[in-house]
Amino acid sequence: MRIETYGQQIEVTPALRDYMETKLARLQRHFDQPFDVRTQLSLDKPDHRAEATVVLSGRTLHCDASGMDMYAAIDLLADKLDRLLMKHKTKLVDHHRGESVARSGQFG
Repeated sequence: MRIETYGQQIEVTPALRDYMETKLARLQRHFDQPFDVRTQLSLDKPDHRAEATVVLSGRTLHCDASGMDMYAAIDLLADKLDRLLMKHKTKLVDHHRGESVARSGQFG
């Protein structure tokens, strides 16, 4: 997983970059193939805002969060991305496989 972090009207310090990478590291457990995450940190007074765009194979997912400080916004963003990727993964799994009468060959 490749994480690209940049700031809009805010300087991204090494501490913020490391915190973002450690929080988003848990997203790797959902998919085996590599994917890219592009994060943007900005300041919407009085709130701090964190946005992320995840580029998977054939799909682009976007999420944003805001909090009282930047670390809280990053925490909320990581939780939202985790839920979004889990939801996307369940959509990829075919839950009807093997339950069809036509597939089992037992007609009438």
